[in-house]
Amino acid sequence: MKKALNSFGGAGLVRWLVMFVAAALVFSAAPAAASEDAAKAQEVVDGAKTTVANFTADPDMGWFRSNVVKAKGIFIVPSLVKAGFVFGGSGGNGVLLGRDEKTGHWSYPAFFTTASGTFGFAAGIEKSEVIMMVMTNKGMDAMLSSSFKLGADVSVAVGPVGAGAKAQTADIIAFSRSKGIYGGINLEGAVIKTRDAMNSAYYGKPVRTVDILVTHSVNNKNADGLIAEVTKVAGK
Repeated sequence: MKKALNSFGGAGLVRWLVMFVAAALVFSAAPAAASEDAAKAQEVVDGAKTTVANFTADPDMGWFRSNVVKAKGIFIVPSLVKAGFVFGGSGGNGVLLGRDEKTGHWSYPAFFTTASGTFGFAAGIEKSEVIMMVMTNKGMDAMLSSSFKLGADVSVAVGPVGAGAKAQTADIIAFSRSKGIYGGINLEGAVIKTRDAMNSAYYGKPVRTVDILVTHSVNNKNADGLIAEVTKVAGK
């Protein structure tokens, strides 16, 4: 053994040890990163459940409650944050649930992130809850892609609120609330992207959005509460 080690030479032995330690760190870091992503994903799911409950209880969200059942999907961002006063960048993680048009059942959540440097936050608002109702096949096709831009790839309209609210026509209809008040955020230009690492971590294996939303080939019982909340407001 001593002779074999000597054959490496001092520098060779050090290089071998460095490579061994680096490989060990990589292999140990992968499960830790997946576990962290899964924990973050569950936080988003729990936050989405709370957001749906808040919208359901809000008296100004009557149009939302009446029309969720018509949506092909519902994208929930529990916390859309304005990053700073100077640049105005904003973003947040969210989940999309798709509705089976034959059964009315809602899928398990697929994870996405949304970001923009130009979100039109109302004065004084730094954080909002956002729900986007996907109303058309074009809108759902966009959500099944890896990335798209609201207002460019699909149309987006601000959802009607309050008494006598009138229906809007768009691929995606967006609602927002901030501290219990309608936020009025302009989402034109927002980029929505899939969170592949979060999807894989949450479902325990590599998974595509179509596997979650269309073929329903994966599940995670920890999201059952969210599905129940959406089902309740949709009346199905």
